[in-house]
Amino acid sequence: MFKFQYLKKLFAISLTLLFLGYGQLSAENVPHEIAGITLGSNVNNYPDIITSNFLKDVVVTDWHGFRKGVISYGMCLNKDIILKIDMKYADKSKSFFTKLLKRFRHKFGEPDIWNGDSFGVKFIWKWQFIDKENNRVSLKLQHNSKDSNESIGNMLKLSYPDKINKERQCFIDICEQSKENVDQQRRDELQKSDWSFLVPN
Repeated sequence: MFKFQYLKKLFAISLTLLFLGYGQLSAENVPHEIAGITLGSNVNNYPDIITSNFLKDVVVTDWHGFRKGVISYGMCLNKDIILKIDMKYADKSKSFFTKLLKRFRHKFGEPDIWNGDSFGVKFIWKWQFIDKENNRVSLKLQHNSKDSNESIGNMLKLSYPDKINKERQCFIDICEQSKENVDQQRRDELQKSDWSFLVPN
């Protein structure tokens, strides 16, 4: 009995030392940099980085029956204009989704597209419209019960798909223009690559 207790204590000490040693080793070799960009540094240190993507996101929480929403607005052709709204309902239940779908059908008619799966995990109904300004508008109502890659519960997505595509193209054009504005020496420097850039330091 004494021998077992002794071995148990010795094992616990060995484990502690092992973890402490591992912690010390890993702390000496923690990666902070990849491709010449360093965690914790000021983003303004990298003048070659494009300042934003073609859409910028802002978040709302606890908003009129929604637990969270992501509002995306243009940064290029449609600067500061909201082009996409993704809202997560506070009520995540399938029964609430059924009630929502009934109201959506009553207001907008039958959906144009079914994008869900045949396993009963994701239910996605999509409506497509053309508004008075001739903008294509997309409306999606979805329920996700199990797929951890997407938000669990009920969600609504409302967007201008054509405007988003034009915004993306505008951003691509700006990126190309930005490349042309960089002098050849700097361009060559940015094209340079070796293992020091490809493996975190």
